[in-house]
Amino acid sequence: MLKFLLLAVVMVLPLTAIAAEENKKTPPVLNFTMKSIDGKDVELSKYKGKVILLVNVASKCGLTPQYEQLQKLHDTYADKGLVIIGVPANEFGRQEPGTNEEIAAFCKADYGVKFPMMAKVVVKGNDICPLYKFLTSKETNPKFGGEITWNFTKFLISRDGEVVNRFEPRVKPDDKKVIEAIEAELKKK
Repeated sequence: MLKFLLLAVVMVLPLTAIAAEENKKTPPVLNFTMKSIDGKDVELSKYKGKVILLVNVASKCGLTPQYEQLQKLHDTYADKGLVIIGVPANEFGRQEPGTNEEIAAFCKADYGVKFPMMAKVVVKGNDICPLYKFLTSKETNPKFGGEITWNFTKFLISRDGEVVNRFEPRVKPDDKKVIEAIEAELKKK
């Protein structure tokens, strides 16, 4: 009996080590858990292998029409591996004052949004959510860190979960630079 127990332990230890090694390989961006707009936990690791365009959004902003362009990107590239993730925030001109339910209804009714939307978070300041703290810190994201300056800042995340580009608010989702960056990342397997 002791022989079988030792054999079982010897067989399980390598599997445990492999699982631990896999977790270490998950890039930091994908290690975060957010709340979806309907309140469910969303582990960003579920998007490993996808290209992600993460955008802090607002429904009462001069840039709000970018929702339409984001939805078109979703329609064009979702089946090729792109995931648009909208993250409502109210730090800039209080242009996202609604509840998560109101934001979801607005996005669906006004822009037909079908891409994932997260619950409203803080993207700048003392109460900044952990994901945006990571994205904006020069220590954790030296190439693309820096405070969010306004609504509709876009972070492009590669299939392996690395931040590969950042586009400031006035750079529209259908801008040639954004499209080229997305297509380049989608070509990488």
